[in-house]
Amino acid sequence: MAAPRHRRRGFSRRVQYGLFAGYVIAIAGILLGVALLLVSRLDPRAFGTLRGVVVDAGALFTGIGRAGVEGIHGMGDAIDAYLAAGSQNRELRKELAHERRAVIAAKVIAAENARLKKLVRLTENLPAPILSTRLIGSTPTGQRRFATLSAGTAGKVRPGMTVRSPEGLVGRVYESGIFASRVLLLTDGETAVPVKITRSGLAAIATGQGDGTMEVRALIAGGRPFRRGDLVVTSGTGGVYTPNIPVAVVTAVRGDRAVARPLADPARADFAAVYPIAQAPITDLPAQPKP
Repeated sequence: MAAPRHRRRGFSRRVQYGLFAGYVIAIAGILLGVALLLVSRLDPRAFGTLRGVVVDAGALFTGIGRAGVEGIHGMGDAIDAYLAAGSQNRELRKELAHERRAVIAAKVIAAENARLKKLVRLTENLPAPILSTRLIGSTPTGQRRFATLSAGTAGKVRPGMTVRSPEGLVGRVYESGIFASRVLLLTDGETAVPVKITRSGLAAIATGQGDGTMEVRALIAGGRPFRRGDLVVTSGTGGVYTPNIPVAVVTAVRGDRAVARPLADPARADFAAVYPIAQAPITDLPAQPKP
């Protein structure tokens, strides 16, 4: 049976509703555009407010999109890390094995040193700190450099005692009151410390220059005994300072002399420990009996 002629092909009520909705949306968009155009012409301030609202709404969606993009990138990084975990694990295992061998070698050397010390009957009596106290001030400039400790004779602090911070040697107690003391810093022009270079064991003298640095001079003149980056520690000569206390790092070399920067900065250190004098220097020798 043939279809009736009055019925068009593709006839559908759903298509008609869709076309009608499209026309309505297009007309509404045109009217909205005309209205916005009129507002922009007649009231620019109100139009600027509308633009701000649109920007805020867009920023919200932009933030959501950025979070999604970052999440995708993070997922990609996680996947890359997962794929590279095998090689990273192998490298970490190699490093761990190397460090274990180094620790074993260090233990062997320590045991050998202890055995040799027992063989030669060598004992080390390192002094214990008297107290730990606050550094409450220091001299920032000038030829004379001092720091102030919040402890004095009431805390058994006496002139000549060594003052150390976690970084290294700070100086010596210059004078002490009942509840406070003054410390002569390493950078003071009157300071002289017997030191040695850890790299070569070379004995030297480090003196303050009054400008925040120290000058290191070798006891044997000639050559270029210093290198930039050399670590300077106390040698223990003279009996005032215990050996192997970190003092300074060489920053510049000038022939057979070097400029070093002290490791301990009293302007940044909050606390310091006070140590007794390792061994008082011999000043007066007893009189020899006449034959």
